[in-house]
Amino acid sequence: MNMMISMAWRNIWRNKVRSVVIMISIALGLVAGLFIMGLYEGVLNDRLNTVIRQEVAHLQVHHPRFQRDYEAVFCLDSASRLVERIRSLENVQAVSARTVAPGMLATSTGSAGVQILGVMPVDEDAVSGLKQKLIEGEGFKANRHNQVVIGRKLADKVNLRLNSKLVLTFTDSENNLVSAAFRVAGVYQSTNAPLEERLVYVHAADLNRLMQMEDACHEIAVLLNRDEAMTTAEQQLNRLYPNLLIENWQQLSPETKLMIETTDTYSIIFIVIIMLALMFGIINTMLMAVLERTREIGMLVALGMNKLRLFMLVLWETVILTLTGAPFGLLLSWLLITHLGNSGIDISSISGAAMSGFGFSSLIFPRFPWSSLPLVLYIVCITALLASLVPSFKALRLIPVEAMRQ
Repeated sequence: MNMMISMAWRNIWRNKVRSVVIMISIALGLVAGLFIMGLYEGVLNDRLNTVIRQEVAHLQVHHPRFQRDYEAVFCLDSASRLVERIRSLENVQAVSARTVAPGMLATSTGSAGVQILGVMPVDEDAVSGLKQKLIEGEGFKANRHNQVVIGRKLADKVNLRLNSKLVLTFTDSENNLVSAAFRVAGVYQSTNAPLEERLVYVHAADLNRLMQMEDACHEIAVLLNRDEAMTTAEQQLNRLYPNLLIENWQQLSPETKLMIETTDTYSIIFIVIIMLALMFGIINTMLMAVLERTREIGMLVALGMNKLRLFMLVLWETVILTLTGAPFGLLLSWLLITHLGNSGIDISSISGAAMSGFGFSSLIFPRFPWSSLPLVLYIVCITALLASLVPSFKALRLIPVEAMRQ
């Protein structure tokens, strides 16, 4: 076996330029494939962090019937006691009680359907980072009633500015229509444009008073200090509150879960396509090598080399040629993705609005796909083996006497 590998290695370097070109091609193919995978992984990781830490949190608690029609009557009583109990649990980082009211926002210049969230500002900031998202104004101020924080897209849509007045209309806990005037205390901006155009925040005390709800809420968002603790925390909440609906981010944002599950498949398809294209280059190179050594192969067979050894010789040449380029491709990929992962790729000038429209950030931080690396290496090995078949069979079909005449 060692002799076969030694012969294969020497044969590769008979034509140095051709071999180096193929190795570079394999390395660059791996760089392209791994970069695409790293780009996808960075995008999805950023989206997942946004979903958990800016939108739905790890877990949410609701009345079992609330999400069917969002009727105000299906609320969680004794909200302050529930919040304190949940906050005391292990691995819980922050908890925010929210009063939810679908409604209508109206101004002198237009109107829009909105979802109104009544929040405690400090708690909500700890769960979703509301204060960090403000681009205008200081947000909720103490001792002021009927303040509202709206998204930039919504503000542009209905021509609202800081300190502008607007009217919110919604139904209370007795299904009565309620309208109240609010003043814009802040404008926020997020990476999710549809959410930014739909979601408005008011103080929970103001909304609860208008909806005739005292110490109650419709939703409790729970942020954990570790993603890995989600299953344990969900089971614990289900044991404590068996009559309430406990949902995790995968149930609350199924589209994000679907993207994460399917994107790995798409990434593998991309790298398979790249390696298939490279395979034809490897086949071409090895066929040329076999045809150039027709006389030599004929002599080896005439001297007693059996077909299996001849097959293994060509196979080892192909495998070595492929696997020699692979480490350089992995190293270049790691260096490139690590550098761009630290600095980020800003695509706001190209497709920032489109990315925001689907809830993605326009600043992408690629991540090296360590979890997919074994599969990538497996694909490279399979490519090398498949590429060796055509030149190997070509060598096996040579007739020694005719080969020696050439």
